Amino acid sequence: MVQIYTHEDVSKHNTRDDLYMIIDNKVYDITNFVDEHPGGDEILIEEGAKDASGPFEDVGHSPDARQMLVKYYIGDLDPESKPVVIQPPSTVKTANDASQGNPLRIIVPIVFLIGYMYWRFFLKQ
Repeated sequence: MVQIYTHEDVSKHNTRDDLYMIIDNKVYDITNFVDEHPGGDEILIEEGAKDASGPFEDVGHSPDARQMLVKYYIGDLDPESKPVVIQPPSTVKTANDASQGNPLRIIVPIVFLIGYMYWRFFLKQ
């Protein structure tokens, strides 16, 4: 018997180490394919954990790519299931975590400018 997944079930598998994807109402566990994807891992992670039928078709995958899907097939999508909003597994930055930048990127050019001005107007006379 084929395993049936809901959109909510698939949405829980949204990390690089645990990634599911829906293509044409079939569910695929693409976790082991993330590093092998010729288009890079970013697109799989971005489109993962949801229905990626549209993006998959838009790219125009070859018949070989479609054949590769068989290896990762784990079940079908429940036709009664409704899509859910997926929260990416990213960290939330707070004001304390915000990057302040390196103060030397401002200080060093100012020191050079002052040094040049000193050399140009006071030492060169």
